[in-house]
Amino acid sequence: MKLDVLTLFPEMFEPMHHSLMGQAQAKGLIDFQTHNFRDFAVNKHGHVDDYPFGGGAGMLLRVDPIVHMLEHIAPKENARIILMDPTGVPFSQSLAQEWSQAEQLVFICGHYEGFDERVRSFVTDEVSLGDYVLTNGELPAMIMIDATVRLIPEVLGNAESIVGESHQRSLLEHPQYTRPRDFRGMEVPEVLFSGHHDKIRQWQGKEAIRRTLERRPDLLEQADLSKEECKWLAEIQAEKNVN
Repeated sequence: MKLDVLTLFPEMFEPMHHSLMGQAQAKGLIDFQTHNFRDFAVNKHGHVDDYPFGGGAGMLLRVDPIVHMLEHIAPKENARIILMDPTGVPFSQSLAQEWSQAEQLVFICGHYEGFDERVRSFVTDEVSLGDYVLTNGELPAMIMIDATVRLIPEVLGNAESIVGESHQRSLLEHPQYTRPRDFRGMEVPEVLFSGHHDKIRQWQGKEAIRRTLERRPDLLEQADLSKEECKWLAEIQAEKNVN
């Protein structure tokens, strides 16, 4: 996958060359590059912003430096060109899954008060990290890239680990334990030492349903539950009613 980021602060992406992202680049699974659209500034002072027509607080990023940079990197015809914007659709695991199958992703990071509205004519996606406003689009872009890249085949050493992760199926992940078996009276559930794989699977599945019901019941509304999982949900709800 080719990953391009248009930004005023390329240095902010230095951490993206380490850990899982660094490994993915070393394996040749992704080609990650940052581009400073100040290279196409409108004057010798490096300006890429201007006052909004009609007045208003703050400065807007101009359309011309951003579009000139896009034309310079020449995205593939099927590239996803993604604008970091608080008015965009909320980022989600399903969107990361969709992006992970793309040939090229181009992220445009904003700053100042926002973008000239005409920038939107050159993008395919407008995405927000959440219902709040940050000082720039670099941090959201890094989070979205990380969430996406780890879903690319062969990036994670154990692809099966993705299947049970929180939000992968609109369910939160089941509790997990390691040594010591007993820590200050808090013991690991006995079933995990049973050696009975199907019983362990059932316990993990039911606890994932329980955790989702307790912490994020809204996710259950969109989860595609199997008959077995529906049975576990009914049992947990019955337990709660009894208590």
